Amino acid sequence: MNLKSMKQLIVFLSAILFGVQSCKEQRKEAKRPNIIMFLVDDMGWQDCSEPFWTKKTAFNKRYHTPNIERLASQGMKFTQAYACAICSPTRVSLMSGMNAARHRVTNWTLRRGKNSVREPETLHIPKWNLNGVQPVDSIERSVYVTPLAQILKDNGYFTIHSGKAHFGAVGTPGANPLNLGFDINIAGHAAGAPGSYQGLNNFGNNPDGTAKNIWSVPGLEKYYGKDINLSDALTKEAILAIDSSLKTNKPFFLYMAHYAVHTPIQADNRFIDEYRKEIDDEIEAKYASMVAGMDKSLGDLMDYLVEKGLADNTIILFMSDNGGLSAVARGGEPHTHNKPLSSGKGSAHEGGIREPMIVKWPATVKPATVNSNYLIIEDFFPSILEMANVQNYETVQHVDGKSFVSVLKGRNPSSRNRALFWHYPNNWGPTGPGIGASSTVRRGNWKLIYYHADRSFELFNLKQDIGETTNLAKIKPRKLEELAKILSDYLRNVNAQMPIDKKTGKVVEWPDEVL
Repeated sequence: MNLKSMKQLIVFLSAILFGVQSCKEQRKEAKRPNIIMFLVDDMGWQDCSEPFWTKKTAFNKRYHTPNIERLASQGMKFTQAYACAICSPTRVSLMSGMNAARHRVTNWTLRRGKNSVREPETLHIPKWNLNGVQPVDSIERSVYVTPLAQILKDNGYFTIHSGKAHFGAVGTPGANPLNLGFDINIAGHAAGAPGSYQGLNNFGNNPDGTAKNIWSVPGLEKYYGKDINLSDALTKEAILAIDSSLKTNKPFFLYMAHYAVHTPIQADNRFIDEYRKEIDDEIEAKYASMVAGMDKSLGDLMDYLVEKGLADNTIILFMSDNGGLSAVARGGEPHTHNKPLSSGKGSAHEGGIREPMIVKWPATVKPATVNSNYLIIEDFFPSILEMANVQNYETVQHVDGKSFVSVLKGRNPSSRNRALFWHYPNNWGPTGPGIGASSTVRRGNWKLIYYHADRSFELFNLKQDIGETTNLAKIKPRKLEELAKILSDYLRNVNAQMPIDKKTGKVVEWPDEVL
């Protein structure tokens, strides 16, 4: 063979090799799953007909959520999944992988440079990051991160945001999901609640499309004047966005972040008549109809995936951003809407932080399984990236979350030796069990809450006392000291902020300093 023929052979073989490699890459890309993160706002552990406890409760029997039941039958249900007690801290942890003690967005955000709520009577709250999460490091009192959506986008995903954003304050880059890595933003902005859930009321906007106030939901003008609920409109637009993604030949990431079931409590006209027959309290009937509308959204998305042949290659993660509202605005007795859990939204008690969670991952997660390991919201960040097969990514922030993919795959390591942390050196507003400035640790079955205002402790054994009815702080001094040390060491390590005692003018002590 002469030199010319040899060169031609080399070129020919190289082309074949390149083609084989290209095909392998294309097959690899084709196998990357679509991912839907379905996040409900203010949904309590009991706000559905699917039980997340050992038995059905009266609340499980109140609600009708066939699509949550359907998802649970196709995936893994987690009975001890946790978020923060307030919305913005949870959403920042989801997008950053950071614990709230580290990212310092410890309350709900809205107006740039302004606290969302007044200070408590006895404490000066620290200078928390009230401007939220940002993709740049030039915004005062904010946390600079490499957002989850941006990493997915940079690694070939078509990224869609639909619904409530509530990431950054008005007038900052973080207020717009497009600045956080989303290709499409549907109705997301700085506010954490809608002006109205009703298309007939233009979702809180003026008829000409201008906003009435800061709560007006943007970008849904096509539904103005129509008898359509916000949850339905967001779902319809999300499906249209997925259709757009299919033209790109990219896998999609849909962050379906419902405004429901946050206040204002307004009837979903598709379901209210049914619930008025079953629930005497009008507010509670309206609330139940909102739950039903959210469940219908989940079902519509699942039906769409089946119709489009996408169901077998789409992961669905279902979660709530904090415990169910119970202190205010609900019908019936306050602090009881999440029973057997104590209290609700805004509380360090289980009712404020324990969430309904389900993961469906076809061919990976065994259907109709139940897992009792505990995990926390920042774990979703590394887990979603691992599901998407995104490797060797870099972030400007330290990631606290731990991937739960091994649990989904049945390797099920026990979480009992892991410590989870919550830190809230702030003020929500209402009062009730577990509500107030506090720091919390859970390790194994034991949970310790440290209240900043009076330096008091609550110690519970959750296995024996899920309702947190018996404070064991004085009965179990060794366990108290052990957990106080674990909690204090963590807070010191992340340089957590603490309030200032108005009476003494001094920073509130770490938990282990007051024992």
